[in-house]
Amino acid sequence: MRFRLQHIILTVFIGLVSGACGIYSFTGADIDYTTTKTFQVNNFVNNAPIVEPKVARNFTLELQDLLLNQTSLSLVNNNGDLVYEGEIVDYYVAPITATSKSTAAQNRLTIGINVRFSNTNAPEKDFEQKFTFYFDYSGSSQLIGSQLDTALEVIFERLTQDIFNKSLANW
Repeated sequence: MRFRLQHIILTVFIGLVSGACGIYSFTGADIDYTTTKTFQVNNFVNNAPIVEPKVARNFTLELQDLLLNQTSLSLVNNNGDLVYEGEIVDYYVAPITATSKSTAAQNRLTIGINVRFSNTNAPEKDFEQKFTFYFDYSGSSQLIGSQLDTALEVIFERLTQDIFNKSLANW
């Protein structure tokens, strides 16, 4: 009987505490789903001096996937409540450490993306900002094939999460 009473008191306490916290999102998204139902991600154009063919398309798809997975919004082709667009402005490889023989011991791939975000229901949340991230790899290897895929995956994961946080997280 004592155990059951403790269980009831604990359940009531947890209910009161969680009810006082309001609505909580595990993704950190601050979205009013009563007015915001859709989003669109326009194709990002690759305007970087060096153009890797699959970068623009893959980034656009990664951003769409992140928004689909972390929100309850629907993806539309036009007239979205939230609109993401922009261009890839940086794509370059630079040596970051050297060997005693004046060759690169380690290289860094850097990608920079300029993003314009529009919220039709809350224009004060609109922004334009450049997001940049990088991937370091051995200077003795070439950035092709699976190594390039890994680099893009790491970079896109960070960039898309940064864009999500800036546009939808209330931190």
